[in-house]
Amino acid sequence: MLGDIIAALADIALVISDTGQIKSVITNPTHAAIEDLGHWEGREVADTLTTESIPKFERALKSFVEGDPAARPVQLNHANDRKDLGLPVNYTLHHVGPDGSLLMLGRDLRPISDMQQQLVKAQIALEQDYEQQREYDTRFRVLMESSRDAVVFVAVGTGRIIDVNSIAARLLGRERDDLIGSAFAQEFDGRRKGELMDALSSSALAEGPATLAVQTRHSRKSIRVHPTMFRATGERVILCRLDLTDGGATVSNDLPERLSGLFDQGADAIAFTDGDGNLASVNEAFLELTNAAHALNVKGRSLGDYLHRGNVDLRVLLENAARVGHIRLYSTKMAGEFGEPRTVEISATYLSDLEHPGYAFILRDASRADAVRVSPAPVGEENVKSVMELVGSATLKVIVAETTDVVERMCIETALELTSNNRVAAAEMLGLSRQSLYVKLRKYHLLNKND
Repeated sequence: MLGDIIAALADIALVISDTGQIKSVITNPTHAAIEDLGHWEGREVADTLTTESIPKFERALKSFVEGDPAARPVQLNHANDRKDLGLPVNYTLHHVGPDGSLLMLGRDLRPISDMQQQLVKAQIALEQDYEQQREYDTRFRVLMESSRDAVVFVAVGTGRIIDVNSIAARLLGRERDDLIGSAFAQEFDGRRKGELMDALSSSALAEGPATLAVQTRHSRKSIRVHPTMFRATGERVILCRLDLTDGGATVSNDLPERLSGLFDQGADAIAFTDGDGNLASVNEAFLELTNAAHALNVKGRSLGDYLHRGNVDLRVLLENAARVGHIRLYSTKMAGEFGEPRTVEISATYLSDLEHPGYAFILRDASRADAVRVSPAPVGEENVKSVMELVGSATLKVIVAETTDVVERMCIETALELTSNNRVAAAEMLGLSRQSLYVKLRKYHLLNKND
């Protein structure tokens, strides 16, 4: 009867001596997962344990025999012939009998271990699902941002924007973060929420292609909406593709391809720089103009490295383009890696609507045109005539001094014209200090009354 009570209280019960020898083994007959352990009788407990469990058992037995009140249950692994972890058991020790025998009541930990393994596997599977979800989110975001179409996702039930790409945000004239969660109808003039959603649903369910013409409220643009309805996680969603219209005709969306073709195959050199004039990307014509072998050889270098007057030309181009938005037909010379400098005409545009503003340059080789161009009449023709009239009536020294003044005035006027009256840049171009330039401007009466 005592054995039955012990078997009911524990999965495994061992009666051992105070030295650790097994006297009797009692197993719970209802626990089918535990095999017959009768062959343990007469053996040392340590002989049935795995290597790492032996020190744990010896410490627990010594502590209990010495009457340590802090003695606690101990978890031991019994060894077997298989390569698995064996039989994990949680034991408590108790005194029984006058001969100093001890009773070890054990609870099989394999069900708990199996449950822990299942939890670990479930956690790993959950993490894998999260990783897969993040991967899908990344793919979706890349697809949205690299798409040439303006795309908006709208929930049918609420009429609010679920997601929108950057092209659509610019088309609607608002920031992407401000659009997400806002009502789609409020982005258009004369459209109420219920009316717009009904119109979009009807167009999406109509046979054949259907569009809806609307007027944006913030950017004041006429666009067409191409709706497509689908269901996701039990909620109906409308995918809206937005096309910019001009006079009722949809603007072709192949413009990026055409611009890319112009950049790659154009006859004129094209260069894009950052805000400091450092080259970011150039086309093949620019490489030919500068005799560079590859775009990597010029990327990151300053455009001024290739201009005849260096940073003087570059500052004139950058400052005037940033001030007025663009500059046309700026004439200078370019010196490539090898060869003689060539005359070029440069047009510059300030790209202020980018995340990091920069400049776009179109450089046209004008060296052939210079060879056949007829020199125009020089500026200050009256002064030249007055100099010529001095021959025979004045000494050569006086004539040369007068000629020098004429040439000096012509150079100053040309520098001011090239720099759009930017006197700091003109002084650098002429190699003068600002004070010297102002002295000469007063000398030739080139200063305004307000200067």
